Amino acid sequence: MTLSRILRTSCVVTTLLASSFISQANEVSLRSVLVANYAVETYSVAMVDNLAKLVAFNTEAIDGLTPDTNPQFIGFKNQLKRLSQELGLDFVDHGYVLLISLGDSEDKLGVITHGDVQPADPKFWQKSPYELDSVSEPGKLIGRGTEDDKGAIVTAMFAMKAIKDQQIALDKRIELMVYMAEESNWQPLREFLKEFTPADINITIDAEYPVVTAEKGWSQIAFTLAKDPVNSASNSPQLIDFQGGSFASQVPQEASAVINHVNNDLLTALKAKAATQTQMAYQFEQSAEKLTIYANGKSAHSSTPEDGVNAVTHLAELLSIYKWPQSTAASAQQFIADMVGLGLYAEQFGDIAYKDDFMGHMTLAATIVKQGEQGTDITLNLRRPKGKDKELLEQQAQAAIKQWQATNQVNISNLKTYWGEPMVMEDAPHLATLLDVFEHYTGIENPQPVAIGGSTNSKLFPNALSFGPAMPGVEYTGHSEYEFITYKQFMLNLKMYTAAFIELAAK
Repeated sequence: MTLSRILRTSCVVTTLLASSFISQANEVSLRSVLVANYAVETYSVAMVDNLAKLVAFNTEAIDGLTPDTNPQFIGFKNQLKRLSQELGLDFVDHGYVLLISLGDSEDKLGVITHGDVQPADPKFWQKSPYELDSVSEPGKLIGRGTEDDKGAIVTAMFAMKAIKDQQIALDKRIELMVYMAEESNWQPLREFLKEFTPADINITIDAEYPVVTAEKGWSQIAFTLAKDPVNSASNSPQLIDFQGGSFASQVPQEASAVINHVNNDLLTALKAKAATQTQMAYQFEQSAEKLTIYANGKSAHSSTPEDGVNAVTHLAELLSIYKWPQSTAASAQQFIADMVGLGLYAEQFGDIAYKDDFMGHMTLAATIVKQGEQGTDITLNLRRPKGKDKELLEQQAQAAIKQWQATNQVNISNLKTYWGEPMVMEDAPHLATLLDVFEHYTGIENPQPVAIGGSTNSKLFPNALSFGPAMPGVEYTGHSEYEFITYKQFMLNLKMYTAAFIELAAK
């Protein structure tokens, strides 16, 4: 049924609805509301079915392969091409960048997403992370990429399909960009944008509501603690292994430690201390004189470390009850305990901690501690707000590390730092429209722009604002070992994206 027919057969309802919308503080057109409702009524089943097809592809970056040589990426792109053809949308494959669009105007509304995902550890999932699970917990769609960012891709495509069905005349082409290396390498996108003209206004659907106007800068400190052999002649307790974490932008769920020559008093003390960490789960396995401790916390996106329980930092704090003889593992444990601790905001890392009134605290998460060829490799992931320039942060970080190194007589090598730029988008012309759409569909009065710790591709585009898919105040599950989107939110996003596209791109 076309929109014109809906309006002809519903003239009384239309009049009532129109008058009610006029009285509201926000302004979302009746046309947008009707098409958004049509989108959910018509395509709710197809949305879930196609999300399942996209989740099935493990689009995690693999060294040495590109989106044109990795079979999983090739399959994923082919699936998007098939879906675009089914929906009557234009599809162009530029290798690292896919463009899916509706309309033929030279003027564009850009919609920015990504199709790659972070690693997933299958042992933490009730089903495969690459199988859409709607059964284990009714009401949730569980799987890698459901929230970050395959769910958003499907939502945008079916929003465009609904607009096409209802023959909404557009004065801006809606152009969905799916980048295939957002989680691993932004350089191919930078190269693409040298020759490609993006839209003048853009929406990134890779963050949260109401509207994100500021993002912290993704930052990192990484180094190696030199190998320091264990004294094999000693019979005193010795920490011979300490490691944990999976990838740089995930708060680690697991960590482990191995101790030699554990006596009963030390074992009792460790178990007593473990019992005080009520958010953690510990397993102690003893074999002869060797004790292995397995720590299990809660994974989270490293931009929101408050949502997780960091297994690495908690295990380091547990082990701090004993002064371990010098070893590589002991140095790693001590560094994490001394310089990171259980805080979230770099409180113990020299003078680098600070806060911006709008963007919030700089955060610091110990995300990787692992054994490498030259020693123990440590990665710290930071999210930097405005307020300090990178030269000052570099100076303060270097000073803190040098001070710890001198105090503990530990050799640190391969020190590499990266200070990403925080982004603040001011005066974007579509801010008010997106806030109106959010207010209309959520009932949250007078919503205001927000800042996030995450770092999205919006930094590379003009007038780019992030709009969902996660609700404010709700834990973001992307990058965690429990990624999901609720069915209710999936459908709400379809309504909001459909309405936003019409408000911003229709005649």
